[in-house]
Amino acid sequence: MTEKLALGAMLFGTVTDERRSFELLDRFVDAGGVWVDTANCYSFWEHESGFGGQSEELLGRWLAARPGVRDRVRISTKVGCEPTEAGRFPETAEGLSAGVVKDAVEGSLRRLGTDHVELCWAHKPDPVTPLEETVAAFDELVSAGSVGRLGASNYPVWQVERARSIARAGGRVGFTAVQQHHTYLQPRPGTRPSVVHRFGAATDEVIHYLEHHPDMALWAYTPLLGGRYTRADKPLAAEYDHPGTTRRLAVLDEVAAETGGNRNQVVLAWLTGGAPDITPVVGVSTVGQLDDALAGVSLALTAEQRRRLDEAA
Repeated sequence: MTEKLALGAMLFGTVTDERRSFELLDRFVDAGGVWVDTANCYSFWEHESGFGGQSEELLGRWLAARPGVRDRVRISTKVGCEPTEAGRFPETAEGLSAGVVKDAVEGSLRRLGTDHVELCWAHKPDPVTPLEETVAAFDELVSAGSVGRLGASNYPVWQVERARSIARAGGRVGFTAVQQHHTYLQPRPGTRPSVVHRFGAATDEVIHYLEHHPDMALWAYTPLLGGRYTRADKPLAAEYDHPGTTRRLAVLDEVAAETGGNRNQVVLAWLTGGAPDITPVVGVSTVGQLDDALAGVSLALTAEQRRRLDEAA
């Protein structure tokens, strides 16, 4: 099941230095990991220049230093959020016009030192560029062989469907994945997780859409709430302060005790073992955290345990 876990490389090359980043990447691949997730804007907010590219550059150095490893990994990257002026985000985000998409992907490939990526995402909606232009630009990249699949990150579900309809009508390649925040705990009704973009949470509407469109996959970012399931020094955010959280955590602890795992591992097992198809994107800073995540996606839940987890509310 390690192919069901994506290693998030957001902080590689900035907060996570090169030695540690290489160590994590090596361990991930050695354990059978396949997907590495990055973006052209990672991590502009952590770099003195105010611009991104550090994560992709580090991945490029790692790939160059590991002959043959490119054939064993699949790269997922995103375009559309890189600032065009330092210190002014999101108002100067590059957007998703045809020229920007083409240039941004070319820049990503150059930094990565590869001629293609297996999955490319529109990082967030562009309120200015017509969807028809963005859809056509991404389709050209697939036709050219620069990109394999296409995904939409932080998009409202209506816009995902509209983009897919535009692609179908024009005989173009469309989105086959969405990347949203998704985890086991649910925020209090009427609120949304504070860690995400306005449309970044996988709501019931998103899950319903995916259940009825089997060609679509969900990539779940921040699935472990930045350590808040297991770390006493990281309390849950205010939107999770409601009775449903207490009940779901109680069942989570019960299943963890039954399986010999921990909360994080059960959350990852719950995400990856059911429907719809979900790939968690996990950011880690130590090999121990990575091994814990790998154990989670390899953990098998019984149908009864999954039912109890699903029904807790």
